[in-house]
Amino acid sequence: MPAKGQKRKNQIIDAAKEMFIERGYQSTHIGEICDNLDIARGTVYQYFGNKREIVYSILESLEEKIEDIFDSDDLVEFVKSNPTGDEISEFIRNKFSKCVSAVIEEPIVIMLMYKEIVGLDEDVTERTERFVDNVIKIIAKDLAELSKKGIYRQDIDPLLTSLLIFGSVQLLIHEYRRKGKDILDNNVVQSVVDMIMKGMMP
Repeated sequence: MPAKGQKRKNQIIDAAKEMFIERGYQSTHIGEICDNLDIARGTVYQYFGNKREIVYSILESLEEKIEDIFDSDDLVEFVKSNPTGDEISEFIRNKFSKCVSAVIEEPIVIMLMYKEIVGLDEDVTERTERFVDNVIKIIAKDLAELSKKGIYRQDIDPLLTSLLIFGSVQLLIHEYRRKGKDILDNNVVQSVVDMIMKGMMP
């Protein structure tokens, strides 16, 4: 997609996010998104068939970011470099820091998971649940690979550990947002990552 088209698409997504959070999903209409951006209705339909597809795009974008962060090719290349203990810790810390930050930067996704957006339909709820399942599997695959290589404890259950990690981050973001605290504080992100690592390192 040309840069100009991607910019317009992102503007539509950003405007829709704000309106979904403020007004609810059911009460937000394509026409209102267009009015908010001062664009013709047909412009939105160049990128999305309906508002449901906007939500899907938000979920797919975050899922792709997390998949990139836990790219297995990066792991293979890293292990080939015969890293030191400190380099291994830094590699893992960077991955989880990026993952936590990516989720934090999309508060609407946490709200979708907690069904806090008013008026969600069954299709959106089902797609959100599929997003959670996919992310847990992505992280579990990475945990399994690192466990096999002896970097993580070999007695961990990758799927259960992934579920615990994602669930704890999800709850933390939810509570910080609810209480109006700054979840983007770097100290918070690092504290979460430190706790995750302490539970998995041999």
